[in-house]
Amino acid sequence: MDVCQKCGLPKDLCVCESIAREQQKIVISDVKRKYKKHVTIIEGLDEKQIDVKGLTKLFKQKLACGGTAKEGMIELQGQHAKKAKEILVKEGFPEESIEVK
Repeated sequence: MDVCQKCGLPKDLCVCESIAREQQKIVISDVKRKYKKHVTIIEGLDEKQIDVKGLTKLFKQKLACGGTAKEGMIELQGQHAKKAKEILVKEGFPEESIEVK
């Protein structure tokens, strides 16, 4: 049986990631890049505690857009700030810790 290195509980009972989700301070912003292209940037995610690449994949599937994850930041092509906040809340992030600019 696999045991979590942080909390010592079995992997299926581990609560480390759900606790980490509650401690995040996430900022979502829409930025206009060159050639009038819009990009949604999601910052404030801790790569060590949260699967940022998995979260990026989920965003790309739900929002039908391209995107990337780098340095704890997610970049999505297009204006998706409000929808991104809704997805984060559904994934277990508290609504109070998410700021949309």
